[in-house]
Amino acid sequence: MTDVAIIAIDGPAGSGKSSVSKQAARALGYGYLDTGAAYRALAWHVLEQGADTADSAAVQTAASDFPYAISLDPDDYWVRVGDADVTDAIRDPRVSGAVSGVARVPEVRVQVNKLFRALAAASDRPGVIIEGRDITTVVAPDAPVRILLTAAPEVRAARRAAEVTEQDAAAVAAALHKRDASDSSVVDFLNAAPGVEVVDSTDLDFAQTVDAVLGVVHEKLENADGR
Repeated sequence: MTDVAIIAIDGPAGSGKSSVSKQAARALGYGYLDTGAAYRALAWHVLEQGADTADSAAVQTAASDFPYAISLDPDDYWVRVGDADVTDAIRDPRVSGAVSGVARVPEVRVQVNKLFRALAAASDRPGVIIEGRDITTVVAPDAPVRILLTAAPEVRAARRAAEVTEQDAAAVAAALHKRDASDSSVVDFLNAAPGVEVVDSTDLDFAQTVDAVLGVVHEKLENADGR
């Protein structure tokens, strides 16, 4: 899709795809694109306008005027909507609870997928790791490296609870399972498509997971260069 090397990583909530992808990007000298941030930022944008993210018409209206920008630098990460820095705001529980409504709108997914491809193509780095959902199948199906990063549901819930210390662990787990169920009706992020490598981090720590991902990247890129 571009002269920039693309590493496509899919995975469910709590799989570690954001932190692992960011660290892998650092190791490779690549850019890092968090696609979930766009849906979160759009949910924030809808809420700021006093609209309901369950209203697909309102979501599409907000998306038609969505001045979105994101950094692809893994060491200088920021997200903006117009002049507002929403890097922290999009992680607020009210946004997390609303983002699925935004992501379920097909027209929005088409719009942001085009945005993701444009952002990656414009990178001044030799490659970009794009992580999120349906990256390996829709956003970058021809990427030389496509990975599904996953883990057992209870492990993902425990990791997410550790990240969000101000919330009850049971509530975090319930929210994660609810989001999995909701989002899986839109895109399959739990099963690897043909040609997609699976990295299961259930029994791996963070460093081991990063190494496993980098191992797949190096192997795939070497094989691609050798063809």
